[in-house]
Amino acid sequence: MRLQDKTAIITGGGSGFGAGIVRKFVAEGARVMVADINLDAAQVIASETGSIAHQVDVADNASVAAMAKAALSQLGHVDILVNNAGITHLPKPMEEVEEDEFDRVFAVNAKSVYLTAKYLIGHMKSRGTGAVLNIASTAGLSPRPNLNWYNASKGWMITATKTMAVELAARGVRVNALCPVAGETPLLASFMGEDTPERRAAFLSTIPMGRFSTPEDMGNAACYLCSDEASLITGVAMEVDGGRCI
Repeated sequence: MRLQDKTAIITGGGSGFGAGIVRKFVAEGARVMVADINLDAAQVIASETGSIAHQVDVADNASVAAMAKAALSQLGHVDILVNNAGITHLPKPMEEVEEDEFDRVFAVNAKSVYLTAKYLIGHMKSRGTGAVLNIASTAGLSPRPNLNWYNASKGWMITATKTMAVELAARGVRVNALCPVAGETPLLASFMGEDTPERRAAFLSTIPMGRFSTPEDMGNAACYLCSDEASLITGVAMEVDGGRCI
């Protein structure tokens, strides 16, 4: 029960890595708001775990403001914020990515971190405690061709994590990031272009431990970084990647 009596918002919590983090947090004693643009998916995970479901578009100012207000009303306070929601563009040469694709990637992967900070960091600072976890990617550390603007958005998230950590350290708020390799999530086919046995084998050959990141891997790492056990850890971009970035 490492998160006993803690409260948390997990964006993109209705599937993939986010759902894995929800399950782990609840198992460790946290009360969780499962926030997702897909309300049906959020409700499934919330029902399974005894959590609160909330529909949110993390790229929309008013929607994030409403999420924060609902969380504070229903949870009383927010100890932990996990910025997990994310999207990618399909693999293609950088100059072939359409402007609306670029705008959407940065709105969901980068602007969302700004918006959740806008509406929740003041609350954490006023309480003198809090943990923010940004779900970045190995793409932000060791970028590969044809996912250029997705890679850049995750590099942005890693830098944002570090600068948030520096600014908030004296106020009792820790900020860290996790950098998974691709996993069994709704984005896997998008990363690979298509989900075929051949594409999977080629991708797995680049991971020394020979497997993808799982929702359980992410839940375990997230639990540690958001728990009091990690009270001196801030500004870290932890790789959960089976050695991919070595």
